[in-house]
Amino acid sequence: MFANFFQSLSPRDPADYDHAFVEAVHVTRPVPCNPRVERLILLCWALIAVKHIAVIWAVHHYAVPFHQLWINFPTFLLGLIATWAYYARN
Repeated sequence: MFANFFQSLSPRDPADYDHAFVEAVHVTRPVPCNPRVERLILLCWALIAVKHIAVIWAVHHYAVPFHQLWINFPTFLLGLIATWAYYARN
């Protein structure tokens, strides 16, 4: 407390005041979403939905010894992560 008090009593160099203020502010605007990429994402989600239906049908039609989520869940998760990565970049 006393160190700051003694500093306030001593004269300061005017060059110190130049560093105490904000000299410039740079604002970058976010990149707008590309409509073509959004249509591609929508198309990919439609293909994922068709694949899910095909896998569910194939697993029930043919007696396979595993659950359809072993195939559908990783596809859904990868699509979800890719979509999140695109929209979270802003």
